[in-house]
Amino acid sequence: KKVYVTVNIFAHNRDLPSLPSYLHSLSSLGVDGIIVSDPGVFQIARKTQPQIPIHISTQANVTNLASVQFWEELGANRVVLGRELSLEEIKEIRLSSSLELESFIHGAMCLAYSGRCFLSSYLTGRSANRGACTHPCRWQYYLMEEKRPGQYLPVLEDSLGTSIMSSPDLCLIRQLPELIDAGLNSWKIEGRMKSIHYVATVTKTYRQALDLYWGNPEDYDFKESWWGELEKTADRGFTTGFYFGQPDREKQWKGEHQWEFAGVVLCYDHCRQKALVEQRNRFSREDVLEVFGPNTPKKMFSLDYLENERGERISSAPHPQQKVWINVPGEVEAYSMIRRLQSVE
Repeated sequence: KKVYVTVNIFAHNRDLPSLPSYLHSLSSLGVDGIIVSDPGVFQIARKTQPQIPIHISTQANVTNLASVQFWEELGANRVVLGRELSLEEIKEIRLSSSLELESFIHGAMCLAYSGRCFLSSYLTGRSANRGACTHPCRWQYYLMEEKRPGQYLPVLEDSLGTSIMSSPDLCLIRQLPELIDAGLNSWKIEGRMKSIHYVATVTKTYRQALDLYWGNPEDYDFKESWWGELEKTADRGFTTGFYFGQPDREKQWKGEHQWEFAGVVLCYDHCRQKALVEQRNRFSREDVLEVFGPNTPKKMFSLDYLENERGERISSAPHPQQKVWINVPGEVEAYSMIRRLQSVE
């Protein structure tokens, strides 16, 4: 496993004095590289810690061959290409550059151009350009007429309300062979502010698809079960973004999800055949749950036993990070994920 640290804020003068010592700390920790977007930060990193590999962030808006060659000449080790590139443009860059190329293949699509958004900063004081986006483009909005203060009028696109600034999520698991043929060195899954359930589900699914492809590329066949797994995460529907041309005005989907992240397995008691789970969202007896982990096959079961840490039988786990014992169908490993099937009207 490798660890790359984001140092890709849009730096101001006040950020620079402490930067050399921070970079020294990262070097001492043995990080495998840093991700930067600001030329000044890049220059300081090259001067003070030249041994640390530098990846150019998507925030740098690299969308053409000349920009890739510019960063290559300066000594960058990898470029994360802008989400606005098509697959054909990526292939053209690959043919004319030996620099490592990385591109997003799954996750949120930003309202702004390669993440350069000020909406969060304006509404909450937390800047997306300094790593603190609150995703206000995902919020639900209402209209208020100036002479009727306090009267909120819904903006209706469909039965789910409105998502006027919310793009569907990028998903390219069906196009893996085409991405491989394009010559990308690394594929990026967007996971900022996502739950561990989201990251685990998406990463494991793409890992399974990649392993199957590399095991026998000629006979590779997409499995619909992978798509079903990805739909169990919190998403806004899926799109292929700009990879295959300019996106049409696709349906903006706010979504109702069938599955919700319920908890994390802390340990398994072989004698009692029960698992200790740390709650992440409320679940109750008679709920339909599903458990999965790196080495735990996916298993669906009905919850018929629930006990708190004092050994008392309870009907639900309503408190955040509450620890409870539950029945599970067979042995499960620590850090396996539990999700709950929600009732859909």
